[in-house]
Amino acid sequence: MKDFWVFGYGSLMWRPGFDFVESKRARLHGFHRSLCIYSHVYRGTAEKPGLVLGLDAGGFCDGMAFKVTEDATQKVVDYLREREQVNNVYLEKMQTVELEDGSSAQAIVYVADCTHAQYASALSIEAAAQIVAAASGIAGPNHEYVSATLEHLQQMGVRDEGLERVWHFVNTHWSK
Repeated sequence: MKDFWVFGYGSLMWRPGFDFVESKRARLHGFHRSLCIYSHVYRGTAEKPGLVLGLDAGGFCDGMAFKVTEDATQKVVDYLREREQVNNVYLEKMQTVELEDGSSAQAIVYVADCTHAQYASALSIEAAAQIVAAASGIAGPNHEYVSATLEHLQQMGVRDEGLERVWHFVNTHWSK
């Protein structure tokens, strides 16, 4: 594999965890960001799952693309698989992303596997917010994940109304 890109739409945007030589805002068509994955490790437990982001079918998603050099390919792919495939809830795909400069590139993306037991289909804003407010895993409280993602999106000038509605509900109904 030659130089390649990794598309981040959640914590990969603000904590990629791997070496890259370039980063650009990017858009992926055909998928949208959604709190559609029950987290049993990073932001919740099997007994009290949290919710993390996945790419769900339809629409588009604005995020960040990170360029990785050919000599770092195996190390980065191994890292991503260890991080993103803990419970095999994501499908690793190569997809075309539009970069902010108008060019396009092939990028590794992690798409929600809607057949997986941890796929959280069609939760209401209230149900999602209640989970986010109460869950915590090895990476910390679930609400910190949502807050950090929203903060990064705001810095990029990106609105995610669904995530914002969940966050608003967390703050107005379950904040400590």
